[in-house]
Amino acid sequence: MFINQLSVFIENRTGRLDEVLESLKEAGINIISLSLADSSDYGLLRMIVSEPEKAKEALKAKEFTAMLTPVLGVKLSHQVGQLQVLLAEICKAGINIEYTYALATGSDDASIVIKTADLKAAAEVLKETGVELITSDELVK
Repeated sequence: MFINQLSVFIENRTGRLDEVLESLKEAGINIISLSLADSSDYGLLRMIVSEPEKAKEALKAKEFTAMLTPVLGVKLSHQVGQLQVLLAEICKAGINIEYTYALATGSDDASIVIKTADLKAAAEVLKETGVELITSDELVK
């Protein structure tokens, strides 16, 4: 039900992102989706990858701080307001949404990654409303 997201903390300086991506390429890891947020001193790179455990170990071997975090992958139809409707259901259940970003799945539907304070409860709310969750197996073909 949950997807493992790879999070990497990197210094906000020239070439550091390239080093992370090069490490993943060397390990044969495919990046499915990513989000990069920065501050003046560091960046937080969140990724959905083909082999999360292998990717984490490859990055740690290169002395990057990397961790795996469970997240939800959610399919959305391409309709005006669909994202708001979905997120409103989570909010109505009193569940805090920590972050979200686009998820590339190769299908005609839109998809997103959602991290909430209570993933299990959010997954149940979404299932009750007929929303389709994405599994790790669907991402790696």
